[in-house]
Amino acid sequence: MSNEKKNWEESRQDCRNKGADLVIINSKEEQEFIGKQLGSSKAWIGLSDGDEEGKWKWVDDTPLTTEFWAKGEPNNVDEEDCAEILSLNGNFWNDHKCSHKEQWICEKRVSQ
Repeated sequence: MSNEKKNWEESRQDCRNKGADLVIINSKEEQEFIGKQLGSSKAWIGLSDGDEEGKWKWVDDTPLTTEFWAKGEPNNVDEEDCAEILSLNGNFWNDHKCSHKEQWICEKRVSQ
């Protein structure tokens, strides 16, 4: 997890520069693990609906199947196309404006 803050695209580029990408969360266990690491912070994850409004997909182009949205989210207030994880009031996702600066979490896939 980063210590600095960048917008979603800059965050993703930082991950790519390290041979990784923004994290893809596809299990409750992974969601809970990341929430514990965050403490009371929030961070960008690799989820966006920037290509087509309402069609959320991961950075590897897989569709969203396991969801941990906060109540009432995603709500697309003010054209929010990128997802962040918050562990402030539980451990949930929120859609946010991609230009907002947040910490981020990279994930490196292991080759098989």
